[in-house]
Amino acid sequence: KLCGYLNKLGIKGPIKTWKSRWFFYDENKCRLLYYRTAQDINPLGSVDLSSASFDCKMENGEGVFEIRTPSRAFTLKAISRQAMMYWLQQLQMRRWEFCNTQSRFPVGSSQLVNEPVAGRTSRYVVDNEDFLPLVKTPTEAVGLKAAYLPAPQISTALQNISLKHPWTEIQNTVYSICGSKQLWGNNGNVFSFDEFQEHPENVDKEQEEEETLGDGKMGPRLNWIRKARWMNSGFPGSEELLREKNSVDKVSVLQQQILTLTEEVKSQKELVKLLHKALEAAQQEKRVSSMYLTAAEDKDRLELVRHKVRQITDLTSRLEALEQEKKELEQILTLRDSHIQELKEHVQLLMEKNHAKQEVIMTLTEQMARELSDPLQEANTMTVETLYKQQEEIEHLKDDIDAYKTQNQFLNSEIHQVTRLWTSVAENEKALLMKCACLQARNCQMESKYLTVLRKLQEAVPDLPNSHADLVKNLIQEALQWDVKEEAEEGFNLNPVSEYDEYGFMTVPDYEIEDWKLLAKIQALEIKSNKLRSQEIVEKPLRDRWNSIGELNPSGELKSLIRSGIPVEHRQRVWRWMVSRHCSPVPGHYQRLLEQSRSTEHPACRQIELDLPRTLTNNKHFSSPTSQLIPKLRRVLLAFSWHNPAIGYCQGLNRLAAVALLVLEDEESAFWCLVYIVENLMPADYYSDTLITSQVDQRVFKDFLSEKLPRLMTHFEQYGIDVSLITFNWFLVAFVDSLVSDILLRVWDAFLYEGTKVIFRYALAIFKYNEEEILRIHDSVEIYQYLRFFTRMITDGRKLMNIAFNDLNPFPMKLLRNRRSMHREELEAELCELEQIKAAYVKERAEQGP
Repeated sequence: KLCGYLNKLGIKGPIKTWKSRWFFYDENKCRLLYYRTAQDINPLGSVDLSSASFDCKMENGEGVFEIRTPSRAFTLKAISRQAMMYWLQQLQMRRWEFCNTQSRFPVGSSQLVNEPVAGRTSRYVVDNEDFLPLVKTPTEAVGLKAAYLPAPQISTALQNISLKHPWTEIQNTVYSICGSKQLWGNNGNVFSFDEFQEHPENVDKEQEEEETLGDGKMGPRLNWIRKARWMNSGFPGSEELLREKNSVDKVSVLQQQILTLTEEVKSQKELVKLLHKALEAAQQEKRVSSMYLTAAEDKDRLELVRHKVRQITDLTSRLEALEQEKKELEQILTLRDSHIQELKEHVQLLMEKNHAKQEVIMTLTEQMARELSDPLQEANTMTVETLYKQQEEIEHLKDDIDAYKTQNQFLNSEIHQVTRLWTSVAENEKALLMKCACLQARNCQMESKYLTVLRKLQEAVPDLPNSHADLVKNLIQEALQWDVKEEAEEGFNLNPVSEYDEYGFMTVPDYEIEDWKLLAKIQALEIKSNKLRSQEIVEKPLRDRWNSIGELNPSGELKSLIRSGIPVEHRQRVWRWMVSRHCSPVPGHYQRLLEQSRSTEHPACRQIELDLPRTLTNNKHFSSPTSQLIPKLRRVLLAFSWHNPAIGYCQGLNRLAAVALLVLEDEESAFWCLVYIVENLMPADYYSDTLITSQVDQRVFKDFLSEKLPRLMTHFEQYGIDVSLITFNWFLVAFVDSLVSDILLRVWDAFLYEGTKVIFRYALAIFKYNEEEILRIHDSVEIYQYLRFFTRMITDGRKLMNIAFNDLNPFPMKLLRNRRSMHREELEAELCELEQIKAAYVKERAEQGP
């Protein structure tokens, strides 16, 4: 137990006097109680240490330190500097243990809460031994043994009496008299709390006697005397303590183990309760789904939809509560930061003061050395008395330096504690943010399911009664009026889905067909849910790995990172590097091509002007004729038409150049990126007039589709579906205008690094992603309608990437080249045969005459 005699500075008007007080630390409430003597039963007052700060100013004298609470400051004095540092260090350690137990660890975490005090203290000492070494216990001034020693002598007997607590003084005096004569032995002490707790039967008897006294005036006083007798009855003498020391230690260890196991059982019970709740929620969800599927009437289904709406409202209220909790944590963090700043300023001030004193010492030392260098001059100018005074002053200054070093060590330990508290608050804030992100993702999923149910009801509107059909239309209208931006302004949103992404693409497609507008809302919610779920788990570690990469060099690790997607802040740099590896830009070549296009009109100029307004209509940078990127795109396409006269311009090049402009921003870099794609990545004749290589790739893709997805290919053949009508444009423009922007740019990342094999991988992955949905459609017209927009419904880019690069393996490039060669020969033979048939037909018509 932490207890002992300290002198307390009492202030009574202009009079300040030191009074000897017995101090005792109450570890249950983190308070420092003080009594007039160790034998008193009632304390004169207490000091709340939970929010107090400690300080030891050397100017106040040896052994003097202060405890400042929000209400007042207490000035105390120990018998020596060692005793002072022991009190400060022990109070600091015990306050840290109390705060750690009460506030830092969550309720139910039995493993942390029930950690033995000795273990926590040892960790504290290890953390702080670099700042303030552990002070040895001064047994002559601290501890229960000090209670048996005589109290420090006071010059006047009345000087040590507290005039502010007369009734307490009278009680303590009566208690001392009664205890010394009748009840107490010579070694009586008031601080045997453990022994008092072991005699509850005495308490019951005393309560019965107190009830018999009623409201009489002598009742409280007799109750107090009996209380003293109960406490004394459980307090053994010093010899008895020595005899029972071993048994008491064993009992305390067993009690501590019992408490630890009890708390562990409680925590396990709480865990079981949580698992039961989760199981009940899952069973409830299953029952609701079964009820919805087995409902005989539409009225029952609408009631289930209303139940889902109520669940969404409940999740929203929980989200608001988490937002309020986050704000409170931010306020606490701000207060901690201000406290740390104040401590830093204080330390800086002390360091400056210490530096100034060191300079004074150095100056005096140099002066003394100069004077001692000449004994004759010393004898003439300085007396022995003056030299003695200077040496004494130097000794005092050295003592002050030692004292300030000790004070700095103590302040450093305080700063270390505050830093640990700040770290704990930051970790709690991060955990709350992740929890909030999970709740938002779940909320988005619930809203998406709700809108999906509305969409299914929308399809069934013709078969519903008029009242139900009107209700469904009203619900759909309310869902379509939801504005993402307004919700982001009104409430807390970790990752809001804005109208446009980083590159200007619309996040919610603007479908003109009324039935597809609800589909666009579902797509936006799915995108937001996927971003929230992958933000902390996937995106942040991936971004950290990209930040650690300096110079780019081809490697397996870089290939894996590029396949996972390049972050926005690194994409421009990596694209420039990939283009420059295979296509070295010629200085001044682009400017010469622009001069040529200004002086001479290219034959493809008219077609380019027609295609400019139709380029990336879902992007704000190209949606208007007055957009800033339209002139840049025009110049890039004209320069390429002059750079490659064999191709000139082909429809589809405008979209390739537009994507390059969005990422690279500089039009010359976009021009060389277009050259790299057409002349290096794509096979020859891919963009020629006959598009012969593009047709070859379609035949190769059908072969791969039959091998990798035989069920789906059989389904297409059964209903006469020509897949090339859908996929031809995918290959020609590398999925531009087919996939959502986030997934599109990930495909382009891998495409620019690995080549056209990536297009085959992702084309197969898209069909694999939606294979089950397509197999459920048994009408050729519906299949074609579904294939028109099904790529826009793919929102999980991570899943699509895993299918493309993991599920479809192996996918060797050698096989792709062999298939291309084979199908090119077949296609050229077919074209040659068609030319012969055409020539024969023309000759026959010419012979027949008009």
